[in-house]
Amino acid sequence: MTAPGLPMTVPAEGLPARVRIHEVGARDGLQNEKTAVPTEVKAEFVRRLADAGLTTIEATSFVHPKWVPQLADAEQLFPRIADLPVDLPVLVPNERGLDRALALGARRVAVFASATESFAKANLNRTVDEALAMFEPVVSRAKAEGVHVRGYLSMCFGDPWEGPVPVPQVVRVCRALVDMGCDELSLGDTIGVATPGHVTALLTALNAADVPTPALGVHFHDTYGQALANTLAALRHGVTTVDASAGGLGGCPYAKSATGNLATEDLVWMLRGLGIDTGVDLGRLVATSVWMADRLGRPSPSRTVRALSHQEQ
Repeated sequence: MTAPGLPMTVPAEGLPARVRIHEVGARDGLQNEKTAVPTEVKAEFVRRLADAGLTTIEATSFVHPKWVPQLADAEQLFPRIADLPVDLPVLVPNERGLDRALALGARRVAVFASATESFAKANLNRTVDEALAMFEPVVSRAKAEGVHVRGYLSMCFGDPWEGPVPVPQVVRVCRALVDMGCDELSLGDTIGVATPGHVTALLTALNAADVPTPALGVHFHDTYGQALANTLAALRHGVTTVDASAGGLGGCPYAKSATGNLATEDLVWMLRGLGIDTGVDLGRLVATSVWMADRLGRPSPSRTVRALSHQEQ
């Protein structure tokens, strides 16, 4: 593989100086794989991501193996990577999941809510309010233990069953997550239908509801090729946390129209060109995604990975 090129740096006004990338490849990226990824491969993936300079790497999910069999090895994986000098958030769907995570020393956890009734039913078999009630003791206990809590909110822009999601509906659930104690929210465009104006409108409405921009992260899927445009809109609004998946891995097992996440390499390429610091070594990151693609037996969908490694589609 040839040494990666880098874009010309041309800063733009009104953008943050630094962005924290919340890397989700090891969890969100691998949960959809049809064949089991060995625990040792997952551990090596996380280690390589850390070596590339990523400081927040979502490691796994403490869900019941019946629901997400690809992440059934959480207890085996986490101790293999716990020594890394990075943040390793894990998903916890309920108090049992929190117990399992705390027992292994996890210090950052996330709950996974929905802005729509249809997805709450499909993903959690509960109404939106029932799901929030389930998360409340989880968040409360985590905070009592001094653990950082992220609140994921899916279907913030569109839902495959319900269509476009009204902004006030999203704001209501976000406000509930903040009120119960979440330190940070991740706004998910689960089926990739958002456009920049919609992103700005939601962020503005959240600020009006006293949800501060520093508490917000964005999680865009690239189904319609809008993820980078939507990210740039969020950056212009002041957002400094962006979720991305190495190599563009991932989707959502409960929303079949959800295609891959925003590729971390594509994000880093854009941010590098804008002069925004991420601390990520793009060459090492590309090499990591090529290595993982080889383990999965298919090329990476990331355009930047393909361009810099000369992979063929």
